[in-house]
Amino acid sequence: MKNKKSIIYPIILVLVVVVFVNILSDRYFVRLDLTEDNQFTLSDATKNILDGLDEVVTITAYFTEDLPQNIVKTRNDFKDLLIEYSNISRGNLVYEFINPSKDVQTEQKAIKAGIKPVVVNIREKDQVKQQKVYLGAVIQCGEKSEAIPLIQPGEAMEYALSTNIKKLSVLHKPLLGYLQGHGEPALDDLQEVKNSLSILYEVEEVSLDKVGNDLSKYKTIAIVSPADTFPLTHLEKIDGYLADGGNLFIAYNSVIGDFSKAQVNLIHTGMEDWLSQKGLKIGNNLIVDANCGTIGVNQQQGRFNFTRNIKFPYLPLITNFEVHPITEGLETVVFPLVSSITFTGDTSLTYIPLVKTSNKTGTVNPPLTFDVKKEWNNKDFPLSKLTVAALVSGNIIGNTPSNIVLVADGDFPVNGSGQKAHQLQGDNVNLMVNSIDWLSDDTGLIELRTKGVTSRPLDQIEDGTKVFLKWFNFLIPLILVVFYGIFRIQRNRNIRVKRMEEGYV
Repeated sequence: MKNKKSIIYPIILVLVVVVFVNILSDRYFVRLDLTEDNQFTLSDATKNILDGLDEVVTITAYFTEDLPQNIVKTRNDFKDLLIEYSNISRGNLVYEFINPSKDVQTEQKAIKAGIKPVVVNIREKDQVKQQKVYLGAVIQCGEKSEAIPLIQPGEAMEYALSTNIKKLSVLHKPLLGYLQGHGEPALDDLQEVKNSLSILYEVEEVSLDKVGNDLSKYKTIAIVSPADTFPLTHLEKIDGYLADGGNLFIAYNSVIGDFSKAQVNLIHTGMEDWLSQKGLKIGNNLIVDANCGTIGVNQQQGRFNFTRNIKFPYLPLITNFEVHPITEGLETVVFPLVSSITFTGDTSLTYIPLVKTSNKTGTVNPPLTFDVKKEWNNKDFPLSKLTVAALVSGNIIGNTPSNIVLVADGDFPVNGSGQKAHQLQGDNVNLMVNSIDWLSDDTGLIELRTKGVTSRPLDQIEDGTKVFLKWFNFLIPLILVVFYGIFRIQRNRNIRVKRMEEGYV
């Protein structure tokens, strides 16, 4: 009888604890984040956004039910995120999950709200079938609403959710200027950058020809890829803007490439001389880097034509970033035709090289013609870590502090418009948007924009680390089984010894 009670009481206690934990989990949500980059920990930016909500935000999640396990995990992760958001907002964020596939009316409502269906392959027994599913959400605040058409597995859900909440809840957005009048691409040619900036700012094109144009109203002015000469009066107006404490983001080409003719030539607008007076000298060179992108080259073999991808050192893939809020979380930026930057100012200014090339770098001097058949070797890359983006801060002009972020490639944030539009690679958009966020003293979403799963391909992991991970994953389960076996043997042995003692009942 005594043995029965000793078994029943622990079982009852465990059941009571389980029930109690379930009751608490309905009221409070806690999860332990053991990831290296705190992937499952809400950022301070998100907490500030939720804490500052003045009216209720409603999130309607449209997720199809009865989905494969990998997609069910996405749904569960998104629900966990909404629970945390709701708790931090102190009731100012409410949510619900709806299955759009349950009837035609609900499905039409989801589509009308901006949720797009996707087709996924579902394996059942010995066959694979395709099914239309919904994985999106609609965020509503007052009369305004925004849709997240597709929440994909593995993507940073927090950024999509928080930025849309911020976009709906902010009342007065700071103003940014985008300079025009010197051959710069139109603002619509930077569509991805424009979309990211529009979350927190109003962005408008600005001309320096307008008499009485008040530049001081702009938090930051962006100058991207000018191709025509700057009149002296325009440079004086920019000087006046800096003297009043203004901030500049400049993406500038000192060389221009004509890919149809495979040629590169120098350009001169007067901006390079103006920058040099501020301590930022852009070289009259073109950087080549062993760590580079590829281009497709048409080749013929017999009667067949085919395209072969070859490495193109004029297209550096940059992965070397200074520790700074502007570069926080960046992994790769692609620079088509970039030049070097050197600092020629004095110690009264603070100079920070933000982005550098790899350890195998070289420079060539335009004018030149591309030779796509060139066989590159280590002798072509005798240099190391050349600066291609930099920050200068301090009293650049006058006695009021200001800042300039300079990138020695004017085309890296341009993705075109219409039929010429293309998607930018790497973190090109993030580099420009992070820079403007920092310059505009609104760094809250910098860490959030680049937060996500870090890409670490196995071929970039050191051999020692690979071996350690391999044996760790192999041996740990075996070691745990052995230790558990030893524990059981010792426990049973103690029980036998206790039973042999005098007076044991």
